Amino acid sequence: MKSFRHHPLVCVLIPLLALCGSLRADVKPSALFSEGAVLQQGVPIPVWGTARAGEKVTVRLNEQEATTTAGKNGKWMVHLPPREAGGPFVMTISGNNTVTIGDVLVGEVWVAVGQSNMDFGLGGASNADTEIPLAKYPKLRFFSVGHKNAVIPQTELEGHWVGCSPEIAGRFSAVSYFFGRDIHKMRSVPVGMIVSSWCGTPGQAWSSLDALQKDPQLATYADVAQRLASGYPHAARMYPQRFAKYWEAFTKWNDRYGKPYDNNLKAWVSESEKAKTEGAPVPPQPIPGAYPPLPPESLDADESMPKTPAVLFNGMIAPLIPYAIKGMIWYQGEGNAHKALEYQTLFPCLIADYREKWQRGNFPFLFVQIAPCDRMVPEIREAQFLTLGKSPNTAMAVITDVGEAKNIHPKKKEPVGVRLALAARALAYGESIEYSGPLFQSMKIEGNRAILTFGHTGNGMVAKEGEIKGFIIAGADGKFVSAKAGIVGDTIVVSSPEVATPVAVRYGWDNVPDVNLYNKEGLPASPFRTDCPLPEPIAKEQRNL
Repeated sequence: MKSFRHHPLVCVLIPLLALCGSLRADVKPSALFSEGAVLQQGVPIPVWGTARAGEKVTVRLNEQEATTTAGKNGKWMVHLPPREAGGPFVMTISGNNTVTIGDVLVGEVWVAVGQSNMDFGLGGASNADTEIPLAKYPKLRFFSVGHKNAVIPQTELEGHWVGCSPEIAGRFSAVSYFFGRDIHKMRSVPVGMIVSSWCGTPGQAWSSLDALQKDPQLATYADVAQRLASGYPHAARMYPQRFAKYWEAFTKWNDRYGKPYDNNLKAWVSESEKAKTEGAPVPPQPIPGAYPPLPPESLDADESMPKTPAVLFNGMIAPLIPYAIKGMIWYQGEGNAHKALEYQTLFPCLIADYREKWQRGNFPFLFVQIAPCDRMVPEIREAQFLTLGKSPNTAMAVITDVGEAKNIHPKKKEPVGVRLALAARALAYGESIEYSGPLFQSMKIEGNRAILTFGHTGNGMVAKEGEIKGFIIAGADGKFVSAKAGIVGDTIVVSSPEVATPVAVRYGWDNVPDVNLYNKEGLPASPFRTDCPLPEPIAKEQRNL
């Protein structure tokens, strides 16, 4: 029997009902401003939505109030004054109607973006059984952005705020949960996590058209996004006419075939149940005399397009801007591993573009280096490592110790969130703590030895469980061989009897690196190679706000 969702009449009524709602033109805030919302403390708070063109709209948050008038396109926005952390508060948004939003908190807001490893639920984490019963944090809240592709930037989005409790925590993004949990505990304020993630998606889908147009290496992606966007105005102009023709054809079909078919189908269901009860043959299912006309194609991208350039930025990032945030965490790159060299350009462009669009300066942008996996080449980790030198106020969580060789989705998600939170505590909140494992900085050659210097050595470097593993060395012939490495102060001395005059050193340069270099704070060193020029001394403190 046809499902209700796929009945042709329902498919038509849904957009018509939405149209009716828009014609009514009630004041309507963005879904981000809904029951249980968390707002960013210490900065002006933008609040926006839609209303009738020219309608006066007043937003009030307890004693604070701001008023504006909806523009010709029905959009409005106000900015409330900064507030200290606290709540719960009540927000009211008034025009021809009044929307009341309760249980609003003010604290710290972070956006979490990525593909499957960001989407990975806490219920699947290695310590889910012990962590979920402890997840009693009513002031840690999550807003999961609904999946949406779009060929032009959107303003509407789907989602709602949910407080953290053991009953629902298993469905939250695990990395976002552990990150938010630690920030909530350390700052003792409400925390809001806005999670925008989609499995299997590449960085170009999360990039805006503007970002893709900024570098010639990304021109192919920009051309695709531009072509889709340029066709939208014509499609939008023609859509009402095409829909009217479709509706006329559908009405005729429904009168002649649809209604009789529904009646025949109901009778068949009754006869079939009777036949089954009596052990008689089930009569053949009726079919419509003709199938209904197809509705015009949607103006939005469909579910088959999550890899198309810019469509996820348009559908799942643009509607978040300019929500007041503290910073962003990012776990993505698997979808670009086959084009790691290109990612060296794409990723920094994306970071710069997000910051430009949010207009909140170089807010902290914290990302996860891809875990060891037999499908993940070392060049993708290098692209992320090099981003530290190209993008100020960034940090990278290295997770060489939590990967799974045959699984791109490692289950140990707590170390990932914890390391991102360490970086946030340092970069966003100014705590004087070590937040990164050792990062390669420079090399000099003395005889048959390569002497490597590092930043983020903390209280000193250590090798876990024996001698240092994972170093290889090469001479002028470019042939890499296993090397012996030793810690001398804040340097690593690397050599091999097979290489008289070293030229290059690599560490962890494998799809599944076997490495054990850490600092004494327990944070692992990033894989690297010296035969790739660094954009600048990459291990310096990244605090260029």
